[in-house]
Amino acid sequence: MKNKEHYQSIGKIIKENYRLYLAALVIVLVAELIGLKKLQIGSALIIIYPMLFAIVISVLLGPDIFRFFKEKESKNASSLVLVAITPFMAKVGVLAGANLPKLVDVGPGLAFQELGHVGTIFLALPVAILLGIKKEAIGATSSTCRDKDYGLICHLYGANSPEARGALSIYIIGFLIGTIYIGFLASLVASMNIFHPLALAMASGVGSGVMMAAASSTLATIYPEYADQIVMLAGASDMLAAIVGIYFTLFISLPLTRKMYYWLEPRISPKHTRETKNMKVGS
Repeated sequence: MKNKEHYQSIGKIIKENYRLYLAALVIVLVAELIGLKKLQIGSALIIIYPMLFAIVISVLLGPDIFRFFKEKESKNASSLVLVAITPFMAKVGVLAGANLPKLVDVGPGLAFQELGHVGTIFLALPVAILLGIKKEAIGATSSTCRDKDYGLICHLYGANSPEARGALSIYIIGFLIGTIYIGFLASLVASMNIFHPLALAMASGVGSGVMMAAASSTLATIYPEYADQIVMLAGASDMLAAIVGIYFTLFISLPLTRKMYYWLEPRISPKHTRETKNMKVGS
C-alpha cells in the first residue's frame, strides 16, 4: 500500500511539472545547438558556453518577462537544482580519490590559494548587510558560489532557504558576467608584467571550469611560449580548488561567514530591515 501511494505521488509530481521538464529539455537542446562561442577582444579571449544561453533563455521565459513559466513552476524548479547538481558532487569525490598523487605532486602552493576566498567574506559580507540583504548574504559571500558550493549550501540549508537563494544568485551571475570579467581581468593583470605567467595560470583555477577556461585561454594567447604549461597548471589549480574548496567552505569559510553575519547584522544593517527578534548564533 505504501509503495502504491509512493508511486502515485511521483506520478502526481510529474503531472504537475511536465511543462517544466519538457521546457528544460528543449532549452538544453537549443543551447547545445548554439554551442560554444569564442570572441577575441584585443588580447582577451572570451568564451561563451552553452549553459549561458540556457540561463538567458530560461530567464526570458520566466514569470517576470514572457511568463511562460508560472511562479509556482519557478519555485519548483529551484528545488530541482540540487537533484541536477548531485552527480557533479559525486564526480568531484571520485576525482579527488583518483588524483591524490597528482595533487601531492603539484605541491601545497595551490592549496593555499583557497585562503584568498576569505576575501569574499571580509569585503562582500559587510557590503551585503549594509544593503539590507539578510541571510541570503551568508550563501552569497561564504564562497565563490560555484557548483560544489551551491550543492553544499543546498545540502546544509535546503534548496528553498535564503542561504541557497543567495548562493544561486551569485552562481548565475558568475555564468552571466563571470567568464567575460575573468577574461578581461587575466588580460589586464598580464599587461602589468608583475606576475610570472605560470603564477597567473595557477590563479586561473577558482573551482569553475568555465572561468578557468576563459582565463587560461587568454593567458595562453598572450604567452604562447608557456601555453602548454599554462593550461596544465590552470587545470590542476581548478581541480584542486574544486576538491579542497568544498572542505574549506564547509569547515572554515561558511562557519566564519555565519559568525560574522550574526555579529554584524544587528550593528550595521539599515534600521528598517533589522529583525525584531534577537538572533542567536547557530540558530
